[in-house]
Amino acid sequence: MSMEERIKKVLVDQVEPLLASHFGGVVLTAFDKGIAYVKLTGSCSSCPSAQYTVEDVVKEILMAEIPEVEDVVLDTSVSEDLLDMARKILNKDKE
Repeated sequence: MSMEERIKKVLVDQVEPLLASHFGGVVLTAFDKGIAYVKLTGSCSSCPSAQYTVEDVVKEILMAEIPEVEDVVLDTSVSEDLLDMARKILNKDKE
């Protein structure tokens, strides 16, 4: 099993059930040089405490379960799908 698969399994099996109680979730967006980059989904994605959720929940579990994970970072990038949707909306306003 690859490192990414191991991380995703821990996220699905151990982290997602905790976040689901808040109508949220988590996905791995990248793993590079010991750092797991995660994006929160659902209600957790727009929560003002998102950074604390990553530090206190996601990071703690991942680092305890997978010693190769040295840090966990909240990925705050905007998806291309969301950018495309915004572009379409903005272009419609110009018509």
